[in-house]
Amino acid sequence: MNPLDAQTVSAALASAPVLARVDRSGFVESVHHGLVTVTGSDGGVEAAWGPSDAVIFPRSSNKPLQALAMVRAGLDLPDEFLALVCSSHSGEQFHIDGVRAILERHGLSEADLQNTPDLPYDDVDRKRWTREGQEPVPIAQNCSGKHAGMLATCTINGWDTTTYRDPNHPVQQLMAETLAEIADDEVAAMGVDGCGAPVMSLSMAGLARAFGRLAAAPEGTHEWRVARAIRNAPAFLGGSRRDVSTLVAGVPGLIAKDGAEACYAIGLPDGRGVAVKIADGAQRARPVVAAAVLRRMGIDSPALDELAKADILGHGKRVGGVTEALGEPTTGRLLVPGARAE
Repeated sequence: MNPLDAQTVSAALASAPVLARVDRSGFVESVHHGLVTVTGSDGGVEAAWGPSDAVIFPRSSNKPLQALAMVRAGLDLPDEFLALVCSSHSGEQFHIDGVRAILERHGLSEADLQNTPDLPYDDVDRKRWTREGQEPVPIAQNCSGKHAGMLATCTINGWDTTTYRDPNHPVQQLMAETLAEIADDEVAAMGVDGCGAPVMSLSMAGLARAFGRLAAAPEGTHEWRVARAIRNAPAFLGGSRRDVSTLVAGVPGLIAKDGAEACYAIGLPDGRGVAVKIADGAQRARPVVAAAVLRRMGIDSPALDELAKADILGHGKRVGGVTEALGEPTTGRLLVPGARAE
């Protein structure tokens, strides 16, 4: 798993089409380039904006796939706690209490967590912690659920808990194998994520394919178990004020996971998948583009109105917004299921 040639990766992002624009007072102030790949129920590429074989670090969008590896290795948790393992949680009190419960179930404590200390991701809770003089701690950081899951998986299997972040550790090797299998793709590069754990690459098509398969998994399978947790506990996946939680709660059967550097992975119950990557890493464009793609796929839900709302302010008032600017796909064509091609 050697790093890919930097020029190859950079070229895919540099040539990415414009997917969103920023309008201020009727003037286009900025644009966001990006990549989108949509896979069909058979896993094949149905449509793409930019190259579907472009390799990215999905960052936290990988977490449900990593959680699948843990479930396969024996991790068995209630839905809300398994959703926390899949999460980049907001650091609200119910998230922190849930992570503590996962650790305690397996004879572990906060001292075993090796993720980066931080304040809560949620702005309301972050400000409260600051007012109260609380210091950054690992359990408040958004990846503590995943780290608690990795530690619990280690205790279940008798693996060392002090080196679980090492890329050669059994839990990391299992996650890399699981990602490659469900994505039908290669983990071509591995790096260090913001939380200190390994982050593994996938192609745009591989990421979309993996989420489609997870969302359409038959009842009783490990994949279905992860998808069920996300669907049943969306607030634990993100938070009370997070677009990913709004999306999962608002579209029946859908699963999704947001990621740093403006990644989004979405799976639909019919097996279709979506991968979004905004080239400059701007999170403000990520939900807007995702909502636009889902609408083109025939999804109709008030949740998409929420995702597509991204105001631009002037003196505290709305003077514009971030809006989708998708043209026709550069590869393939999107058809609403049941529609006929002309």
